[in-house]
Amino acid sequence: MEKASVMIAKPGLREEVAAWQAGYQLVAGLDEAGRGAWAGPVYAAAVILPPQPGRLRQQLAGVRDSKTLTPAAREKLLSVIEEIAVAVGVGSATPAEIDRNGIVPATRLAMRRALAAITPPADYLLLDYITLPQITLPQRAFPRGEQVSLSVAAASIVAKVYRDRLLVHLDKEFPGYGFARHKGYGTAAHQQALARLGATSIHRHSWAPLRALADMDSD
Repeated sequence: MEKASVMIAKPGLREEVAAWQAGYQLVAGLDEAGRGAWAGPVYAAAVILPPQPGRLRQQLAGVRDSKTLTPAAREKLLSVIEEIAVAVGVGSATPAEIDRNGIVPATRLAMRRALAAITPPADYLLLDYITLPQITLPQRAFPRGEQVSLSVAAASIVAKVYRDRLLVHLDKEFPGYGFARHKGYGTAAHQQALARLGATSIHRHSWAPLRALADMDSD
């Protein structure tokens, strides 16, 4: 019996076209990477695509939610996105900022930093679920944004690649934890490394698994 094929949502340009038709030319899609990890920063990216639907559908045909793509595919698509985009910006919030402020405020901070890094600046925002109340630009947020908007999907790839590259580097700085493999997420191997080696300065110490580890050490 054949297995049913899994359909991966292909993001479109409906939201972008609506904004372009409303007079906005610099529409930025934003998404984050690393929100659920136990270690490392949360990253965000902002991507402004040119108002050229035909060209975008052809040249960015492979762009999907970054979680559905292989690392090699993400790296390849990153080069295409950076070549085609009007502007690309990347921002992050540190583990200390996550511990101090909470993950949602830290994610918004990373997104604001990504927006601050793009030139020319955006005049309209498309976001994956999270709104940015401290940004006065018109914006639209919706669930599973990377499956709906090509700009948001492109941002998800940019944020994921840049964060993964950092975690590969941190794997060398903090050997034994396997950051290059699990990218700071709570895998069994990561849990075992924490039990064996303890937490590092790049772990999110406010998170329940890390608090539990600290409680065990204090007993």
